[in-house]
Amino acid sequence: MPKTARALQQLPPATQAAIEKLGADLAVARLRRKESLKTWAQRMGVSIPTLQRLEAGDPGVGIGIVATALWLIQRDGELGMLAAPEHDRGAIEMDVREAVALGKARAQAAAVARLSAERGKA
Repeated sequence: MPKTARALQQLPPATQAAIEKLGADLAVARLRRKESLKTWAQRMGVSIPTLQRLEAGDPGVGIGIVATALWLIQRDGELGMLAAPEHDRGAIEMDVREAVALGKARAQAAAVARLSAERGKA
């Protein structure tokens, strides 16, 4: 039996639940299309056990396999936006904090320069 990567063993519970929901949703999509495990697996280019692992929410299933399953149900186009920088709230918040700090530093430097200029005139 292959070793499970430590990262997969340490998945946050909400992330594991989301992966399991994705697998279950993909199973529903297959069943609604009246596709058998065998046919769906052949269309994906994977084995039936791999498809079963995907549908069970196994986090060890490769992202390429997940992407192929999403392609079969015409939902793969959304993959490109999952980690798009313009939607990265954490990074955006960091950028805003840095911009605020820079603005404060510039305002303070301008105030010091004005005071120096006023003292030079006196």
